[in-house]
Amino acid sequence: MLNFSHQTRVFLFLEPVDMRKSFRGLCMLAESVLKEDPASGHWFAFINRRQDRLKLLGWDGQGFWIWYKRLESGGFQKPVASSTQVQTEIDVTQLSLIINGIDLGSAQRRRRYSRRSPD
Repeated sequence: MLNFSHQTRVFLFLEPVDMRKSFRGLCMLAESVLKEDPASGHWFAFINRRQDRLKLLGWDGQGFWIWYKRLESGGFQKPVASSTQVQTEIDVTQLSLIINGIDLGSAQRRRRYSRRSPD
């Protein structure tokens, strides 16, 4: 079971990824394409071309680990993005929806309080 803080940043790579990549290959994607430090404590999500496999890459302060899920049927749904986008930042709730197969288009977020950031 994965438990994330709501302050956890999750970066979803939008282009299909070869699922043969392991720690080094996924770290290189995070660094070179996403321009993020894989050891930052952020999480990086990668989905294959058929969208039936998902890998999460994370750093726990001592080392990297990969969480890997293969669906027996169906696929993971990516958020709608422009064709030029390589990655998008999602929150842990959206990640949970993707992992659990909830349709992102029909899920609606109710209005909640949020602090305005100082300009």
